Amino acid sequence: MLVPSILLLISVGVALVSYVLSGLAISDPVLLALVSACAALFLLVRAGLGGRAPQKAASAPLRSIVVDGSNIMHWKGETAQLSTLQEVVRSLIDHGYQPGVVFDANAGYKLTGRYMDDGPLAYALGLPADRVLVVPKGEPADPVILKVARDLGALVLSNDRFRDWAAEFPEVAQQGHLRRGGYRDGVLWMEISS
Repeated sequence: MLVPSILLLISVGVALVSYVLSGLAISDPVLLALVSACAALFLLVRAGLGGRAPQKAASAPLRSIVVDGSNIMHWKGETAQLSTLQEVVRSLIDHGYQPGVVFDANAGYKLTGRYMDDGPLAYALGLPADRVLVVPKGEPADPVILKVARDLGALVLSNDRFRDWAAEFPEVAQQGHLRRGGYRDGVLWMEISS
């Protein structure tokens, strides 16, 4: 704080002397000294605030939720629909969740008639590629969904009850761990708190 104080004193002094010597007219040296004084005053105020810019209030942390993509893509009718997943992901984000989506290997075939891996599905859902996973062919997605949820301390969004995996993942029997959803009269509903 010493340097800005000295700069302020020198700038104000030069401005006063130049102003008096130039016959009470505003000259270039007076303007330069005034600009320097303003800059020095700014530095003093900033130093007085601890050199920090004001910070935004912290927002609530996002809650993780693992989405069973292969289950949810069938929520609206019998046909797999990408738009269903897109609406669910947007709604989860709007409710303060950070969704990660896990798919069976055949999800792309059901959605588009061709194989799709993590990247294209993530792009289609508007998510970073590291938040979408397509399990390898022949590997079930269910244990991956449950393991990821366990590792993240996350909820699971699916209408699957995962009964075949309850011995390995007993948390599926805990109330509130698995969240359901679907469409009623064309309107999305999900068992999530906002």
